[in-house]
Amino acid sequence: MSTPENLEDLYTDELKDLWSANDQMQRCLKKITSKVSDPALKEMLTKSVEGIGNHTGVLKELLADSGEKVSKEHCKGMEGLVAEATKHTAEEAPKKGPVLDAVIIAQYQRMTHYGLAGFGTAAAYAKALGLKDANKKLRDATKEIYGGDEYMTKLAETSVNIKAKED
Repeated sequence: MSTPENLEDLYTDELKDLWSANDQMQRCLKKITSKVSDPALKEMLTKSVEGIGNHTGVLKELLADSGEKVSKEHCKGMEGLVAEATKHTAEEAPKKGPVLDAVIIAQYQRMTHYGLAGFGTAAAYAKALGLKDANKKLRDATKEIYGGDEYMTKLAETSVNIKAKED
């Protein structure tokens, strides 16, 4: 990544970073999902993997629309979050069951919050640049990501954490 010269550069750099972040998170979630015992959590993670793929498609489309080379820039932030998720769900993971499910929700939410910040930032840049269609697509993606995060909080508070406490 070169030094950004203007808001357009910041915008396209953010899109490229998010593409890499999405790819890393998607691969991580595919591995984690097989370890889940709660059916609702497993279903949500499966849907999230699909949603991440859809959001990546939006990022590629927006990069193409911007006239930029459609490529990603390795996201070191998500790399760290994925390393933590891997550590806590594989290397230092509790036994399979509700406690592991609680850990998985926490790791999912950490990764998701990176996406919320990135998509929200990209939407703000698009708005400032007068890219109405891009702003709408990025805001829609942000809302979907936020909805998944809220669902995970609800699932944790009403089911998974309760079962983990009893485990």
